[in-house]
Amino acid sequence: MALTIYQYPKCGTCRKAKKWLDVRNMIDTDIHIVEHPPSAEEIKQLHEKSGLALKAFFNTSGQKYRELGLKDKLAEMSEEEQYQLLASDGMLIKRPIVTDGNQVTLGFKEDQFEKTWQ
Repeated sequence: MALTIYQYPKCGTCRKAKKWLDVRNMIDTDIHIVEHPPSAEEIKQLHEKSGLALKAFFNTSGQKYRELGLKDKLAEMSEEEQYQLLASDGMLIKRPIVTDGNQVTLGFKEDQFEKTWQ
């Protein structure tokens, strides 16, 4: 299975996910999410395929999220505005994002990875 992972090398959760996928030789494309954040259109496609709420794509524990006061602002923003905001800064995006083009996972939970990617 050829997977794309959007990750940040300094993120512990990303390192765990990458290690899990590397052991299984599953990563085809490794994208540094801060240096090369996905476009608004790519985020929209990932969101639609994930089946998750758009809010799940935000790194709610991140410093940037808190600095911008997004907890109170997201509810007032359109989906398009949220896609644009996520695309503007990879640090705002929950990571890692793993996709095969059809399925999408956010973050790393070993049981979820086993269910989705094995």
